[in-house]
Amino acid sequence: MTKISFIGGGNMARALIGGLQSNGYAMDAISVIEPDADKRQQLHAEYGVHVTEQLPSVSSADVIVLAVKPQQLRDLAIFLGSLLHEQLVISIAAGIRSQDLARWLGGYQAIVRVMPNTPAQIQAGISALYALPAVSAAQKEIADTIMQAAGKTVWLDAEQKMDAVTAISGSGPAYVFYFIEAMQQAALELGLSAEDARLLSLQTFAGATALAAQSSETPATLRAQVTSKGGTTERALLSMDTAGVKNAIIHAAHAAAARSAELGDQLGKE
Repeated sequence: MTKISFIGGGNMARALIGGLQSNGYAMDAISVIEPDADKRQQLHAEYGVHVTEQLPSVSSADVIVLAVKPQQLRDLAIFLGSLLHEQLVISIAAGIRSQDLARWLGGYQAIVRVMPNTPAQIQAGISALYALPAVSAAQKEIADTIMQAAGKTVWLDAEQKMDAVTAISGSGPAYVFYFIEAMQQAALELGLSAEDARLLSLQTFAGATALAAQSSETPATLRAQVTSKGGTTERALLSMDTAGVKNAIIHAAHAAAARSAELGDQLGKE
């Protein structure tokens, strides 16, 4: 079985390990390098994975998953480069471009860059992946298997598209939570209890999303089916259009993509 070594034992690493466990992956084939002793103990107790604080242990792995903060990746990669031979390196560090990581690793090219999102914590995420040309078809399949443990996957044919992915699915859960917040606040102002406001808002969003996912109709058609002439929904949507809500959301996504590109430039400077 493919041996996987995670460097960093934070939320995303835990999400992937938990998903792999649920899919029947052998936990004794997984190790986690984590400097925090409490986290190491928790990871071993919960999943039965090998835990260590010794970075050189990655030399026996087939796949190395870099699950550290972007600001920590350069120093880690400079040290890690001397330990690599034929391993696949998967980076889930936001904003770090593949060629910058390759440069820090001393020219190593077997790299897959991934942009996951937070619903991965309940195996309901979506991850975009981009592989450098040196990554083999078998390695791409391994990367896909690992990331599918946390949800769905999509492969990009150009790394530049990763900024758009960051804006839509990477940052996207925050937009959804923002909308849910607004719905709950409106429900409270209209006299509903906090418990009812939460349940109605969450289930409406979950149900509408499930319907959109299962329907062959476009979101615009589904929206029209709910909107009766002269009715309550029409009045609400007219209010949103007058306030420029759709354009504001589109502009926000463009702003997020631009910031993603800026961060890539900043983080890759060194």
